[in-house]
Amino acid sequence: MSLDVSPALLAQAERGEVDEADFVDCVRTSLPYAWEMISSLVAQLKVDGGEFADNQTPPPDEQARGQLLRALASDAIRGALQRHFGVRLAFQNCHRVAVFPLDGSADERLARFTSPRGQLLNQSPELRDC
Repeated sequence: MSLDVSPALLAQAERGEVDEADFVDCVRTSLPYAWEMISSLVAQLKVDGGEFADNQTPPPDEQARGQLLRALASDAIRGALQRHFGVRLAFQNCHRVAVFPLDGSADERLARFTSPRGQLLNQSPELRDC
């Protein structure tokens, strides 16, 4: 299961539209490793500036890896995180998450990061089974 959905949030969804803040809070509590990873990268981008901030350290265990995969593979979760943090997210392998500013200043760098070439250059034997 991707998210730990409270009965109240499920009831809200059954009635119609869901408040995005409630959805984001559900993501935060359900996927704490992914949330912390993205939060820290957003903070790093704000402090350091530059075109992007990324993580190159593999998750500590399969549970953490699964959280990243669930957060970034779901269009709804990924979109909500991007809107909440005001960034564009990119993802390679099972751990390399990157955040890019929304303003377009890093469009070229984002295109390189998400290109087939960028994906191939980020491969290594250690990541073969992720």
